[in-house]
Amino acid sequence: MRPFILAVLLLSAVVAQGVQPMQSRRVVGTGSATSGWASAAVVAGDLVFVSAVTGAGEDGRLVGPDVESQTRRVLERLRGVLEAAGSSLAQAVSVNVYLRRAADFQVMNGAYREVFADSPPVRTTVVTDLPDGALIAMSAIGVPVGATREVLHPAGWMKSPRPYSYVVRAGGFVFLSGLLSRRGADDQFVPGPVGSQVRTILDNAGTLLQTAGLTHRDVVAARVYLTDESLFDEMNNEYRLRFTTAPPARATAVTDLVGIEASVEISLIASTTGKQVVGPSVSPSLPLSSAVRAGNLLFLSGVLGNTDANTGDVGAQTREIFTRIRRTLDAAGLSPADVVDNTMYLTDLWQRKPVEAVYGEFFPNDPPARTMVGTRLVARAGLIEMMMTAYDPR
Repeated sequence: MRPFILAVLLLSAVVAQGVQPMQSRRVVGTGSATSGWASAAVVAGDLVFVSAVTGAGEDGRLVGPDVESQTRRVLERLRGVLEAAGSSLAQAVSVNVYLRRAADFQVMNGAYREVFADSPPVRTTVVTDLPDGALIAMSAIGVPVGATREVLHPAGWMKSPRPYSYVVRAGGFVFLSGLLSRRGADDQFVPGPVGSQVRTILDNAGTLLQTAGLTHRDVVAARVYLTDESLFDEMNNEYRLRFTTAPPARATAVTDLVGIEASVEISLIASTTGKQVVGPSVSPSLPLSSAVRAGNLLFLSGVLGNTDANTGDVGAQTREIFTRIRRTLDAAGLSPADVVDNTMYLTDLWQRKPVEAVYGEFFPNDPPARTMVGTRLVARAGLIEMMMTAYDPR
């Protein structure tokens, strides 16, 4: 019997009785995520990290050629993994949606809305390449059944017309949906150069954080999506104005966006219990920390591995990434065995095999939850970037 199926059967009885938050790192099942071998989910303290899944059936083949059927299958798979981990779709706090085609956004939304009709999680949706012909993939974070999960809404803001909440507070963290340059009062797009779009986004983020009793200083992790790498410097110059000290961990990928003619989208996670920067600053010109500790979690910035010596060699760049990540984990008193989640941006998904060969050396046992999608990177010589989260049991 496959390990993942066995895990579902063994845990279903426990879930039926209700599960309380547990302080541990616990792997739930193994199996193919968006690519390669990963844990289906990892329970880390009061959070559950779920690997990205596609719309594959039990036989490993996609359930249909259309995004609606694949979306329904993805949500079925997420439900199974979350329940096996002692959580549920109702206890999901954050979902990342990766679409192959921006034109599929509305159809995906229709199927998604049926599952998350009330108090939905926060959500970020971007357009990326996906493996094996998949049209959609999703990853998620949840909290155990019985844990507190609060959906918040800022005063004076229009309810989101899309099936996601702006803010969810749970497990000692506040999760924000991916934000585009919109007015909160009427949801209308605010056009302008990327700097002004970032300003609008981070103004809105400030309002959302204030709703949860927090500020920009409490942000521990950020993901930035740009439609073109040439926009990076302008984005960065505006971004640094809000994060002048102890900036969050951050990764930046180059993707297409959905819905409107936006140039940038930003998602954030903030801590309700304080934070501590770990390790040296990445660069005086980059407003991000190597890692940020909050509660029992360590959020690591996205790491590239390109050097003059490994140009064009994705396997060597992957190995260099792991060398750099190991240094950061060492500084925090942790090891690869403590990593619970890993997002991988790969410029060419056809180059997965050399990545996998190195990946297995770094995570020989109980690998983290994982997402691998195809995107462009800001550093043109970079072929792969990884952003990890680790669990500190101390």
